[in-house]
Amino acid sequence: MGAIRTPRDKWVEEGLRALAAGGPEAVRVEVLAQALGVSKGGFYGYFRNRAALLEEMLATWERGVTEDVIERIERDAGDARERLGRLFDFVGSGEAPVTSAGVELAIRDWARRDEGVARCLRRADNRRMDYLRKLYGAFCSDEGDVEARCLITFSLRIGDHLIAADNGPRSRTEVLAAVRDRLLS
Repeated sequence: MGAIRTPRDKWVEEGLRALAAGGPEAVRVEVLAQALGVSKGGFYGYFRNRAALLEEMLATWERGVTEDVIERIERDAGDARERLGRLFDFVGSGEAPVTSAGVELAIRDWARRDEGVARCLRRADNRRMDYLRKLYGAFCSDEGDVEARCLITFSLRIGDHLIAADNGPRSRTEVLAAVRDRLLS
């Protein structure tokens, strides 16, 4: 019986975890193999080199935060407010490697130093904003209001976990629920 290979997507997921923990410099074949509990030989069955892994990680992230999320939200019926509600719930839940806040921040930091990553980030951000415009535009007739709601929503996704301030007598969950109610009204 032959040895079972570590699936390609596991290498990508582990690479994304390493990226979130320490940036692109932390994505090292030896370190990933150790974290996966395998030898690094299996890596080269999938990737030419580390650069090829980094490219695939970036493509996986871009697809994961755009088309995969949109498909998930669109899968169920409902009007635009219901879809926005599902979107808020989904992005606020769990920490899958692809959609984690740590990976989001690491890619944004990486984009500051790498124009190819910056182009990918710009595409992903534009796709996410376009989707938000479509949803908010379904019940907001004022283009300025739509754009403001989109920017607030997207800013919350990117920055909420960076804010260390207290929320007065309310919990962060209560404040985010109030923001959500206002955005969906």
